[in-house]
Amino acid sequence: MTTTAEPTDGARTGRCDACDEHASTDELEPPETPRERVNRRWNEIMQETRVAQTGVQILFGFLLSVAFTPHFRSLDTFDHVVYVITVVLGASATASLIAPVSLHRFLSGQRMKDEMVEIAHRLMMCGMVLMALTIGCTLLLILHVVVPGVLAEVLTGLVMLWFVLSWYALPLWLRRRSARK
Repeated sequence: MTTTAEPTDGARTGRCDACDEHASTDELEPPETPRERVNRRWNEIMQETRVAQTGVQILFGFLLSVAFTPHFRSLDTFDHVVYVITVVLGASATASLIAPVSLHRFLSGQRMKDEMVEIAHRLMMCGMVLMALTIGCTLLLILHVVVPGVLAEVLTGLVMLWFVLSWYALPLWLRRRSARK
């Protein structure tokens, strides 16, 4: 059975995988062994998963309850379609963000931590995209009921633009900037 190692110095200093790829050789910290690195990366993914899982589970629970409210039947076809798409996206996000836990349960002790880290990373990235889309569709559904006219779509578009900028564009820009140093 695989045991979880204590966080390495890298984990305590807040380093992340993106930073590791471009770390300078003259750092004050001793270099990590491959085993320490994969253990640190796995621990980081598990911490990130806990945060994302909580958010997506609360949102998904809210979405499931919407269909049972009295006002739901009075929504028009557009709102029902958006609702169905939102619930499917929410279920998919939930599956992607909980999948690393299943990976760990099934593969623990199989000496596959490198593969687990890579697959969990991909599942987390996919889950984050699905969660952003779920949030966007939820916002569209709520605003379409509350705000008149095209304003709901405009506001949803602006919020989704903020998601793209803060969740994807900013980290990619920082990664490229770090690579140039």
